[in-house]
Amino acid sequence: MHNPHHPHVLPVRDGVSPSCVVLPTRGQGSMLDFLVQRLPVVTRAQWCQRMHAGEVVDERGQPVVPERPFEGGLRLYYYRSLPAEPVLPFCETVLYQDEHLVVADKPHFMPVTPSGRYLHNTLLVRLKRQLGLPELSPLHRIDRDTAGLVLLSVQQSTRGVYQALFRDRQITKHYDAIAPWRADVAFPRDHFSRMEESPQFFRMHEVPGEPNSHTHMQVLEVASGWARYRLSPITGKRHQLRVHMAALGLPLRNDPFYPVVNDPPEGDYSRPLQLLARSLEFVDPLTGVVRHFESERTLLPLG
Repeated sequence: MHNPHHPHVLPVRDGVSPSCVVLPTRGQGSMLDFLVQRLPVVTRAQWCQRMHAGEVVDERGQPVVPERPFEGGLRLYYYRSLPAEPVLPFCETVLYQDEHLVVADKPHFMPVTPSGRYLHNTLLVRLKRQLGLPELSPLHRIDRDTAGLVLLSVQQSTRGVYQALFRDRQITKHYDAIAPWRADVAFPRDHFSRMEESPQFFRMHEVPGEPNSHTHMQVLEVASGWARYRLSPITGKRHQLRVHMAALGLPLRNDPFYPVVNDPPEGDYSRPLQLLARSLEFVDPLTGVVRHFESERTLLPLG
């Protein structure tokens, strides 16, 4: 009734879709016992309270009560809750909307989707609530630290044709970045490398082997030891632009992860990463029209 793919599960509430956890095939005790063990950040008393409020259901839409026995392989749905979520003093902008697509211009520091400490103050949840679009889903991601364009799908029925654009590299993406200038590093250039997750799971790094990442780079302007770069990712590895620039000895200005971790304290928004998803261009697979979008945001001046 609320979700076309799981017709009996919980509806979107204040822009937040229900979370899902799958029970393993084998287990014992109650479903409550499993949830307390699997998701210990929520206490047993809190799970009981949610269950009594009807906020935990199975894939058939049946309420999960504290005493209900364990059923292997079943999907359970519940609302995620954060008691002390950071409030972001920034707002997104909707640049374009039709029956299939939304193009948003995201500020620095805002995650695209719920994760970690962020739920309501994420781009996806805010747009679902603001636009009244329960099926809204991002077609790609940019880092929380990065500002700029995010393309989102409005409805499930046409999502696949737009996802194929990213899978088949049919979308041209350009980023602006500010980083140090070095005369001994020639531009324009193409940077190829093999990237893998580092031992610090939240970072990536380059390793020997066949390249799986590719970025085209050029310089737009130079002043006072800094340069404004145009970075065009051909592939889409996590943190690709940041890792590639750091590998050249040109780490992006205010990067909290590369080349070393220097994450600012919570609530400090004084040093935004100087990386902006500037433009997106593609041929709309449904209409054949060339779509081109430009961010209205800017980076810091050089110097």
